[in-house]
Amino acid sequence: QVQLVESGGGLVQAGGSLRLSCAASGSIFIINDMGWYRQAPGKQRELVAAITRSGGTNYVDSVKGRFTISRDNAKNTVYLQMNSLKPEDTAVYYCNVKGLGVLTAFDAWGQGTLVTVSS
Repeated sequence: QVQLVESGGGLVQAGGSLRLSCAASGSIFIINDMGWYRQAPGKQRELVAAITRSGGTNYVDSVKGRFTISRDNAKNTVYLQMNSLKPEDTAVYYCNVKGLGVLTAFDAWGQGTLVTVSS
């Protein structure tokens, strides 16, 4: 079983920055893709950013140039640096990690961390 622990959410004014972290632990053989999703009130969950094991990245258009996803494979941790935050970035942010465990593949989700951007 794989556990994800997220941290770094909070309240920030528009234009400010936050850094989210998500650490994976448990029965992990290898982690492949890592990503961050978000869900705003009344909206569907959307992919914000993703990163492959080799470092390839992709972002939703609305955060390009403002958010940066990175990972530390030695620590099984993924980060999301969020700059120039806007009120429309307000949402619960979830990390997602896909990989192989000792016996089977896994697709794990974090508990979510709330990001609130005030105008």
